[in-house]
Amino acid sequence: MTNQPTEVYRIFGAEMSPYSVKVRSYLRYKGIPHQWILRNAESEAEFARHAKLPIIPLVVGPDEMPMQDSTPIIDALELDFPQPTLHPGDALTSFISALIEEFGDEWGNKWMFHYRWARDLDQRASAGRIARIRAPRADEAECGEVADKVRARMVERLWYVGSNEINAPQIEQGFAEMLDLLERHLSVRPYLFGHRPAYGDFGLWGQLYELWTDPTAGALIEGRAPHVLAWIHRMLWPRAEGEFELWPELSLTLMPILTRQVGALFMPWTLANEQALAGQRDVFSVQLGDFTWTQKPQKYHARSLAMLRGKYAFLHDRSRLDVVLEEIGCLAGLQPRPT
Repeated sequence: MTNQPTEVYRIFGAEMSPYSVKVRSYLRYKGIPHQWILRNAESEAEFARHAKLPIIPLVVGPDEMPMQDSTPIIDALELDFPQPTLHPGDALTSFISALIEEFGDEWGNKWMFHYRWARDLDQRASAGRIARIRAPRADEAECGEVADKVRARMVERLWYVGSNEINAPQIEQGFAEMLDLLERHLSVRPYLFGHRPAYGDFGLWGQLYELWTDPTAGALIEGRAPHVLAWIHRMLWPRAEGEFELWPELSLTLMPILTRQVGALFMPWTLANEQALAGQRDVFSVQLGDFTWTQKPQKYHARSLAMLRGKYAFLHDRSRLDVVLEEIGCLAGLQPRPT
């Protein structure tokens, strides 16, 4: 490994990290020269030299400046690499894309983490894969020891991300519904917002890609959602195949996703999570449709919600957008919070 400046961006990540593959897909789409570096025992020293936090992805630019957290990484790179754009020209569609990006990162991660670590089959498969990534030169016994430690640690974190005996049926029912809604939407277009990938594609795709690589969720995707599967493959090396669609066309199949998933599940959850953190509660419950959702608060998500509110507040004309946000049940949650 070298500390000398390079002409390419280096991305430290892992194939099993939804946020790592999300950023890698973005770099591929933009045609940004980059080097994919697995974060493991062999790259740990270089990772530690640059990382401010022990999380991936870490992107190090040619100027040696480090960036972490997938959404801010993409936002920062978008300033230097604006073409091909990720954002539809229409403010309404562009913000909906940002909303789906946030939904994918935060709510979609619950599907991914649950299916990866809730069942014995997926636990064994995932822990084994992670062990081989982290310790590529380990023998079978050593790899088994690493896998056991990974499995124990991740299973303990299920409750933290919201996967528990109370929420498990809601997670799996919600994922099945999302697959059906997304299958219908993607049956007539290659990407979420038309014929080129948008901001929202990358956030949602990172989670769906990881779900597809795991045994239980992968079988569900392959068995019931062929167009979703095609999109998952397409987003590995995304490309502009045409233009973004206009909202009247998109809304026919996108509105059910926004209403039944983003507005009915994600938004009330994220607001309850924010309130629980403000009240310093250890556990919170919120009514989501016919179910009561219970989990420990997630600190990072309150920050990402604040960033989404900032993007909403930045818009000059929100009249058309507000009509849609009100219809899907998200408008009140995006209003500025009292300080």
